[in-house]
Amino acid sequence: MTELRYLPDDDTTYSFDATVEEATDEFIVLDGTYFYPEGGGQPADNGTISWNGGEAKITDVRKDHGDVHHVLGERSGDLPEAGTTVSAAVDADRRKRLARMHTAQHVVSRVVLDEYGATTAGNQIHETRSRIDFEPVAFDDDDIEYIEQLSNEAIEADYSVIKENRPRKVVEDEVDEGRALLHLIPDSVDPLRVVEITAFDMCPCGGTHVEHLGEVGTIRITDRTSKGKDTERIEFELTP
Repeated sequence: MTELRYLPDDDTTYSFDATVEEATDEFIVLDGTYFYPEGGGQPADNGTISWNGGEAKITDVRKDHGDVHHVLGERSGDLPEAGTTVSAAVDADRRKRLARMHTAQHVVSRVVLDEYGATTAGNQIHETRSRIDFEPVAFDDDDIEYIEQLSNEAIEADYSVIKENRPRKVVEDEVDEGRALLHLIPDSVDPLRVVEITAFDMCPCGGTHVEHLGEVGTIRITDRTSKGKDTERIEFELTP
């Protein structure tokens, strides 16, 4: 089983050493990793893994029954054997962009829940743009302007972002209704990794995030579309 070393609160380690547990032409499994595997609407990290006599680009990272598969792209040299110590490097610029985007998604989701009572039905994070689906709600142009305004006011307040494991019962008691789909998380998952924006939001989440909201930049909502009865999609991007 691969140790997820970035949990619960280390989102800024971009290079590390680890031991190979399995290596195939398609992927490498390490005993521990700081690479983020795709999940929760956030894409996987990219980067490289190198060893004595070889190196491979990591083009995708996926969970598989407790293991993490570091999917291999362009490669040089023979595959490392099990037990080999390798050096890994996460693409730091990509990670930082995704962490900013994911934190921005939490901010917008909080604003919409508070102001319109709508829950986040789904989201997809990208490096340069992202989207969130909300329900039940119907926005107009004034609503979009208001959501953008309140979201950026929160960012300007530069609240701290806390990432830590908390007992499931505590999370169930403290998380606001509509802010987390706890019924989709198996009861066996305990404790839960929580992302709390001080004095603003708290939500179970396994993704990567910034340390303070001021790192996010400025949110600009670029589009609003209806995705069916009572479901609205907001698309946004960030500026430095």
